[in-house]
Amino acid sequence: MKKVISLLLVVALMLGLAACTPTVETPAGGEAPAAKKIVGISMPTKSSSRWISDGENMVKEFEKLGYEANLQFAENVVQDQLSQIENMITKGVSVLVIAAIDGETLTDVLQKAKDANIPVIAYDRLIKKSAYVDYYATFDNFKVGVQQASYIENALGLKEGKGPFNIELFGGSPDDNNAYFFYDGAMSVLQPYIDGGKLVVKSGQMGMDKVSTLRWDGATAQARMDNLLSANYTSAKVDAVLSPYDGISIGIISSLKGVGYGTPTQPMPIVTGQDAELPSVKSILAGEQTQTVFKDTRELAKKAVAMADAVLNGKQAEVNDTKTYNNGVKVVPSYLLEPVSVDINSWESILVGSGYYTKDQITK
Repeated sequence: MKKVISLLLVVALMLGLAACTPTVETPAGGEAPAAKKIVGISMPTKSSSRWISDGENMVKEFEKLGYEANLQFAENVVQDQLSQIENMITKGVSVLVIAAIDGETLTDVLQKAKDANIPVIAYDRLIKKSAYVDYYATFDNFKVGVQQASYIENALGLKEGKGPFNIELFGGSPDDNNAYFFYDGAMSVLQPYIDGGKLVVKSGQMGMDKVSTLRWDGATAQARMDNLLSANYTSAKVDAVLSPYDGISIGIISSLKGVGYGTPTQPMPIVTGQDAELPSVKSILAGEQTQTVFKDTRELAKKAVAMADAVLNGKQAEVNDTKTYNNGVKVVPSYLLEPVSVDINSWESILVGSGYYTKDQITK
């Protein structure tokens, strides 16, 4: 009888515990929902509107696929970017998408990512000196330079034998691998005219070691243009300026305006650019900057997200280039998107027609 009573007490106790235990709802398949995978996105700075757009576009695309995104901006401070990436690794992100400030400073932190089995997608800027870069999403950077130089070639009538014209050359940041592709692409068009005397670089400053602009900084470009003008153009005029990026172009234009360019008696030289940033598009409409290269970062964001999603699902990402981008340790499989040249005649059809900007954003 005692055994029966004890058994009843045990059963009653178990029933009581079951009644106090909260139920966990599960999907139809009977499994609890898995936690969202977190994606780490490291962007270089908020000082350029394009990087803000890049970051926001990627967050939207990742969230559409059910991922959680951790987006960080390092304000062009290399150590801050390294710290932010290390923090993402510590927090256990599933993949890293990195637009490097300095492509040669990430070797150690990518080793940590590898040790934690975190794949890495290089975004727009190649990460160098590391075997642990899985894929690279960017634009055809050599073609960007070709488009800028071809615009100068056509606008000056160089193919028709016109000239000589005075030109000055600007390059991008020496710690960004893309800057060399832009410059080399441009010089593939311009160098024959320089060699033939149809283009004259009065300052004599050529080559990335002389024309680069650290961190793509507009103020640095403006100061250099000030020096070029005062040293070489007191009695001569500059007919064209090769600028690789809109922020640099704005600095160059400020310098030119400071010595009287942009008036009926002294028109602006041809000034190229890149990224179709809103201030530069407005500058084109105002007759100051002449050209920019549009890179639809919405499409770049989609491509980087597709690469990350493929890796996280154990698949190979789509690429269209397996030869060009050697980072010093390996050739990084890449997907190159097409850039588009924009000027006063095409801005509306390209920038507004694609939905990248509204017409009011540009004209008001």
